[in-house]
Amino acid sequence: MTTVTRRVAPAPASTNTLRFPQGFTWGTATAAYQIEGAASVDGRTPSIWDTYSHTPGRVRNGDTGDVATDHYHRWREDVAIMADLGVSAYRFSLSWPRVQPTGRGPAVQKGLDFYRALTDALLEKGIEPVVTLYHWDLPQELEDAGGWPERVTSDRFADYATLAARALGDRVKTWTTLNEPWCSAFLGYGSGVHAPGRTDPVAALRAAHHLNLAHGKAVQALRAELPSRARTSITLNIHHVRALTEAAEDLDAVRRIDALANRVFTGPLLEGAYPQDLLQDTAGLTDWSFVQDGDLATIHQPLDFLGVNYYTPTLVSAATGEASHGSDGHGASEHSPWPGADRVAFHRPEGSTTAMGWAVDPSGLYDLLMRLKAEFPAMPLMITENGAAFDDYVNPEGEVSDPERIAYLHGHLSAVQRAIVAGVDVRGYFLWSLLDNFEWGYGYSKRFGAVYVDYPTGKRIPKASARWYADVARTGTLPDRDGENR
Repeated sequence: MTTVTRRVAPAPASTNTLRFPQGFTWGTATAAYQIEGAASVDGRTPSIWDTYSHTPGRVRNGDTGDVATDHYHRWREDVAIMADLGVSAYRFSLSWPRVQPTGRGPAVQKGLDFYRALTDALLEKGIEPVVTLYHWDLPQELEDAGGWPERVTSDRFADYATLAARALGDRVKTWTTLNEPWCSAFLGYGSGVHAPGRTDPVAALRAAHHLNLAHGKAVQALRAELPSRARTSITLNIHHVRALTEAAEDLDAVRRIDALANRVFTGPLLEGAYPQDLLQDTAGLTDWSFVQDGDLATIHQPLDFLGVNYYTPTLVSAATGEASHGSDGHGASEHSPWPGADRVAFHRPEGSTTAMGWAVDPSGLYDLLMRLKAEFPAMPLMITENGAAFDDYVNPEGEVSDPERIAYLHGHLSAVQRAIVAGVDVRGYFLWSLLDNFEWGYGYSKRFGAVYVDYPTGKRIPKASARWYADVARTGTLPDRDGENR
C-alpha cells in the first residue's frame, strides 16, 4: 500500500524495543452505519441495518444508527483528530444507500460529494483514504428483492463499485470490496443476530457464495475504471479455531468450523475452489447448485493484499450433549450461524476478557498470521481491524483512562511484530475503532473507540490509548514498558 509516512527520528531505543518496518501503515478504521448518522439526509434511503435497528427487540435498548456519532456533519473535526494522532491511513466504508439509494440506477451526487470532501480533507492532512465498499449496509430495496441469497445482488454490487470508482478513483488508491462477508452471510441469514435478521441455513450458504461472487465482479469493475496503480483487496474476519482437547472428535470440530468460518471464503477467493469437506458437511442442506459455471473463475481474482480482522480466538469441541453455539462470541440466538455443524460445541477460553466477553489472547493473532503465511506465502497481509471494548468513562478531570485497552493493543501489536520478524509480510495495522460508535446489535453499550464520544452532545475526548497509539505510529516502535516508547 502506498502511504504517506509521517515519522520523526525516534529516541535511542533499549534492546527490548520492538520496531516495525519503515513505511509500515499505521491507521484507524470505522464503518458508515456505525458513525455517520444523517440516516435520511441528502437522498439516503434505508439500509437493512436501518430496518433491523428499528425493529423492536433487535438492538439493545432500542438503539439505532439514525444519529450515531453524527460523523456526516462532524467529519472535519474527526479528520483533525486523526491528523493529531499522526495516523498515515484511514479505513472507512461508503454507505451504499447514500451513494445509490435503491441499489440500482445512477448515484446521488450529494452522497458522492460527501465522500469526495472527506477524501480531499484526508489527503490534505497526509492521511491515505482506504475505502471499503461494503460494511453490511445493503439497501433495503435489494433485501426486499431477495438480498444476498439471490444472485442478482452480486450484479447490483458490481454496478455500485463502478459508480464509486468513477467518483473517487482519482483520489483513492486502495479499495476493499467487502468487510467480513462471514458476518453478512451467517449472522445476517443464519443466526439472525445481524441484519437482515433471517434464520435460514441454506440462505446463509447461498449468501456466502453470492458475496464471494460480488467480490469477484467488483474487483473486475474496479480494475476497469481505476488507474493501474490502484490496489484491491477484501477483508475477512478469519477465525483462529482451537480444539478443546487433542481428541480426534475435537479436532474434527475444528475442521468443520474452519471450513464454515474461513475456507468458505479463502478457498474460492485465493485457490479458486470451495473445499470438498465443506460441500460434504453441508450436503444434507444443499447441493450447492447455486454455484454456476464460471463463478469460481470470477471469484478468484488477483488481490494486492488480504485484509485480516482479529479480536479473539475460537475454542470448540465435539458436542457431548446439546450443542452450544451461544458461546461462539457472535451473539445469542436460538438459531445457529454454523450450518452443518450441529454437533460442535463452543467454549469460553479462560483468562481475562473484554467488555464483549471475548478472551484477550494475542497468541491467536500470531498463530493466525503464521498460518496464513504457510498457506498463502505470496499474499501480503494487512491487519484491517483489531481492538477491544471496555467500560470506559470520563473521570472528574475530564479524561478517559483506559489501561486495559493499552495492554490489549500492546499485546496484539507485539504479536504482529513477532510475526513480521518470523517472515510474515504484514504491511500495516488499523486500530478499531477511531470513535466509540453504534456497535450493531449491542447498540451504544460497547465502546471500542480510541476516542470517547459523549452521545448526548457528540463531544469527542481522545482516550489515553489514543495518545499511546499516536506515539507508536509516530515512532514506528512499540514500548517495552506500558505507556512509553523507548
